[in-house]
Amino acid sequence: MKLQDLEQFDPITIQCHDNPDADALASGYGLYCYFKSKGKDVSLIYSGRSEIQKANLKLMVEKLQLPIEYLVCGRGETIQRKGLILTVDCQYGAGNVTKLLGDAAAIIDHHQVEITDVPLNIINPNLGSCSTLVWKLITEAGYTVTDEEGLGTALYYGLYTDTNQFAELSNPLDLDMREEIPFDKSLITLFRNSNLSLQELEIAGIAMIRYSYNDDYEFAVIKAQPCDPNILGLISDFLLQVDEIKTCVVFNQLPDGYKLSVRSCIKEVNASELADYLTEGIGSGGGHFEKAGGFISMKLYEEKYPTLHAEGYFNNRMTQYFDSFSIIYADTYDIDISDMKRYTKKKIPLGYVKADEVLPVGTPITIRTLEGDVDMTVEEDLYIIIGIKGEVYPNRKKNFEKSYRATDQSYQYAESRKDAEYVPMIKNRKDGSSLILTNYAKVCIPTGEVHIHAKPLDTGVKVFTAWDKNKYMLGRPGDYLAVKCEDRHDIYVVEQDIFSKTYEEDV
Repeated sequence: MKLQDLEQFDPITIQCHDNPDADALASGYGLYCYFKSKGKDVSLIYSGRSEIQKANLKLMVEKLQLPIEYLVCGRGETIQRKGLILTVDCQYGAGNVTKLLGDAAAIIDHHQVEITDVPLNIINPNLGSCSTLVWKLITEAGYTVTDEEGLGTALYYGLYTDTNQFAELSNPLDLDMREEIPFDKSLITLFRNSNLSLQELEIAGIAMIRYSYNDDYEFAVIKAQPCDPNILGLISDFLLQVDEIKTCVVFNQLPDGYKLSVRSCIKEVNASELADYLTEGIGSGGGHFEKAGGFISMKLYEEKYPTLHAEGYFNNRMTQYFDSFSIIYADTYDIDISDMKRYTKKKIPLGYVKADEVLPVGTPITIRTLEGDVDMTVEEDLYIIIGIKGEVYPNRKKNFEKSYRATDQSYQYAESRKDAEYVPMIKNRKDGSSLILTNYAKVCIPTGEVHIHAKPLDTGVKVFTAWDKNKYMLGRPGDYLAVKCEDRHDIYVVEQDIFSKTYEEDV
């Protein structure tokens, strides 16, 4: 579905979830501005037990002049609206939004899918905020954020609050919006410094004396009372200052699920990966290496764990996480290849970019992909390879010329990966400009000179490679542990589906 598909309706009611937060208000306002520009009779509403109470949200509505209306709806009362009911930052019929009756319904949301019987929907649970999704949709539809004063500030603040002040920001589209959207810095400062109430300060204090601690794995789990997500981040940041605590998860219960904040201060635990593990199958999570967060759908949780209380779930799941992997430090690891088979890399066309043909030598750059950001500096011998799933990794000229045969043929990324969720970007850190990496890519063919020993994994593994001793490659059961034949310390992980497409067993 595209926004243009909804232009057939008139009037349009845009509905935020009950007790809306900044992200719901901002994304709802973005859609309001778009449909208003199309001449639609559009309204922006919310319902629930009470009107907006939080100081930062009241300031947001006042300073940005958001046309938000509170709809009083008594218990058991059904309200009919003409035209389309478009729920934003929530899903029509879900438990956190008052159900209105209209001629049609549609959903625009970034949470885990709960409602499956509304065909008009755009749901992307991989994004940190619904504001990002709305920014993407209205931009693709030709609408410019600067066409409405204050809209950029609203969307920026929506992302800021829903990612715990950007600490849980990982998706490249979220990163792009943060860097590209115009906003009023003074208003963001005002909103940010009106975010904590005396009651929330008390919530944080009480939560920190009710922790549970696992001595074997040095992690802590805390349940807080209902509060703003930023308070969870404040508590978890404080916990990591305790010398015995190396990782932690702080969560609270909301009407529609559990919000969680994850922290790590050791290189063996990536907070973003841990958040994803804690929410697997019942929500979504992500963020940075040290700070991350997530959300668990109450509906999905109760279906999967009907008798397990939340404190038990998080403590059990954290223990399972640490039990699920072993660690390999490649530079000192003595690998046993007796149960590994020998493979050769298939001659499948890949993409490559010679970095100094895009930007001058010495330019500091960031390669932005779905797998994360990679910072480097343009050098004469730096090549950037684009894999079969859009994964991007650097290579040096000596290794590149040995492993690949370069061609002048343009690399057609869209044809090679039709389900691309995000096209790799190259960011110039000197001037802030962005370039689409694949626009400069040419085809290279593996030479068949790359030989490895490999075996499928039965359990999880974290590999600190010889070329990066601070960040690990995560291997899950079914993925392959591989080592170069000519270098027993060049150990790495290849995803299962990538391995089967890129390597063939030697006969």
